[in-house]
Amino acid sequence: MARLGAAITVLTTDGPAGRFGMTASAVCSVTDQPPTLLVCVNRQARSHDPMLENGVIAVNLLAERHQALSGAFARGPMEERFAAAQWRRLSTGAPVLADAPVAFDCRISETATVGSHTVFFCEVEAMELREGQAESLIWFDRAFHPLKARD
Repeated sequence: MARLGAAITVLTTDGPAGRFGMTASAVCSVTDQPPTLLVCVNRQARSHDPMLENGVIAVNLLAERHQALSGAFARGPMEERFAAAQWRRLSTGAPVLADAPVAFDCRISETATVGSHTVFFCEVEAMELREGQAESLIWFDRAFHPLKARD
């Protein structure tokens, strides 16, 4: 699995169950009509149940400058995670990283249980794209790798 490269994201949620977030790499596009992402979260993760209860998830793509933020959202107290960056709100109320190269604000439309994880199908309600920031942080072979668009 270590050789299966994946984009690093921070998943966030807010609502009746509170504000929670975590680092994740098990995220991919499902369809563009309607725009839907697939997000896999371990059922033992602290953010799992609040995401399910709140019914909303923001998928924040990270860039090279966000390596420390990725670590903060992988462990540590929840308030310290959110204190490490600036956040905005779009459509659902889930926190969106203010300087993310791209952020998807989603409502959970379906779920499935597979092994130790819940697969969330997340319909995109709003998106924020930073022009001139065609970059991503990739996890590959147990290390971070920055990825930038060719000129």
